[in-house]
Amino acid sequence: MTTKNDHILIIGGGTAGWLSAAILAKSLNSKLQDGVQVTLVESPDIPILGVGEGTWPNLRATLRKIGVNETDFIRECDATFKQGAEFVNWTNTPTENEQSSYYHPLSTVSHSSYDFNLAPYWLMQDKGSRKPYDRAVASQARLCDAGKAPKQIVMAEYSAAQEYAYHLNANKFAHFLKQHCINKLGVKFVSANVTNIVLDDNEFISSVETDHVSKSSISADFFIDCSGAKGLIIKQTYNIDWHDISDILFNDTALAVQVPYKDNQQAINTHTVATAQTSGWIWDIGLQERRGVGHVYSSKYIDESQAKQQLIDYIGDDYSDELSIRKIKLNHGYHKKFWHKNSVAIGMSAGFVEPLEASAIYLFDAAANMIAAQFPRTRAQMAYVEDKFNQHFTMRMERTVEFIKLHYCISQRQDSQYWRDNCDVKSIPNHLLDRLSYWQTKPPTKYDFDNAWEPFNLDSYLYVLYGMNFNTDISDNKAAYSDSVKANEMFERIDLASGLLIGKLPEQRELINQVLQHGFNKI
Repeated sequence: MTTKNDHILIIGGGTAGWLSAAILAKSLNSKLQDGVQVTLVESPDIPILGVGEGTWPNLRATLRKIGVNETDFIRECDATFKQGAEFVNWTNTPTENEQSSYYHPLSTVSHSSYDFNLAPYWLMQDKGSRKPYDRAVASQARLCDAGKAPKQIVMAEYSAAQEYAYHLNANKFAHFLKQHCINKLGVKFVSANVTNIVLDDNEFISSVETDHVSKSSISADFFIDCSGAKGLIIKQTYNIDWHDISDILFNDTALAVQVPYKDNQQAINTHTVATAQTSGWIWDIGLQERRGVGHVYSSKYIDESQAKQQLIDYIGDDYSDELSIRKIKLNHGYHKKFWHKNSVAIGMSAGFVEPLEASAIYLFDAAANMIAAQFPRTRAQMAYVEDKFNQHFTMRMERTVEFIKLHYCISQRQDSQYWRDNCDVKSIPNHLLDRLSYWQTKPPTKYDFDNAWEPFNLDSYLYVLYGMNFNTDISDNKAAYSDSVKANEMFERIDLASGLLIGKLPEQRELINQVLQHGFNKI
């Protein structure tokens, strides 16, 4: 008899659990009789971590797919618009009178590097007179400087003048998704603690036991582990090996604090700000009513009191003793398998990479969408999908680690042992070392990215490499770049478009107030 997979049980809520539930329930038609039923069991005793407030543009597509009204989402999740990240003092050691910064924006707007790569033409310009790379090749960094939003209130929900993602309150977002899943998508919810994972004779999961009075045992065909660092399935039940990456990414602790605005008219950044410190970096994310600020650091190089003081110094006049600073331990790494038997881990149960590029929610989203697209309706199909999923997400984790390491290992900061050790070749993955060696004489092209599903694409690497002043010497190959007239025309068009956009787009606070009052037009 063929064993069918008709029921998915998700263990754990939070953003990972409820986002997975929404994607799977919508994609697999849980509301229909012949669809796949999705049930989520969430502990009433474990609080949501409540950080991870930055997202990628893929979340826009997912929210639209699962039927979320963008106005409702913004109103209920304290959300604002994110157009990228600004990296302050990563390039070199700051002085009292001078700081460095560059942007990794989400949109290139006026050119696509896959059709025509402006990087070599920018490299051939005079270093003393050329614009910074991020301002030269696209408009979005300039919009961020000006505090401009990515769209106007008259535009329909999810449409944009510039690519965008969101900053959001993670606790409110999880609750918002929960209500949407239960009320709109047919997801069944059980509030209980899972006390035991029950395996059959072939070590497939058959059911879970809980402390719920009437739901003491829940049977299903497929199980998703969103239980966070506890890893109830992947770690405690199957004991899947862990791949530690602390020798590559050194930060093991975060101090997080919520800083209220002085008044409701204070400007809201339209990007994440990541400011490098002596032994880590500080994030600064603007929501509607507060900023989320935190210091990610390595306890090997700085103690907690020093790290806390750097955080307080950063917050400055907005800091008060009444603010509660939370300490969060970070365990960098990921399991060597994510999918095992009839289960898969999503979220922190699968692994964790520091939040420098806000990759967490993107990885949750990508995992759930891949499961939905290839969901095996019979046990016989499962081995093939398991193998594909594990290959795919191992690649995604490896490339995510490499891209985050890139920010550290090409820095010219030498003011602490932390930065010197980050540049030590022994801490840099071989794949990244090979790329960097090649890029010393040729700028990256689309052919350096042989997997369409790499989380960070050509443009992302170009922004970080040349924002960090990486030296690519193309003097022996200038003849290969003979379209200078076309390149200069594009640079000029980007200048023109930037000025027009700055003149027409509202500031972030203005647009948020308009959304709260009027809302966007529905598509």
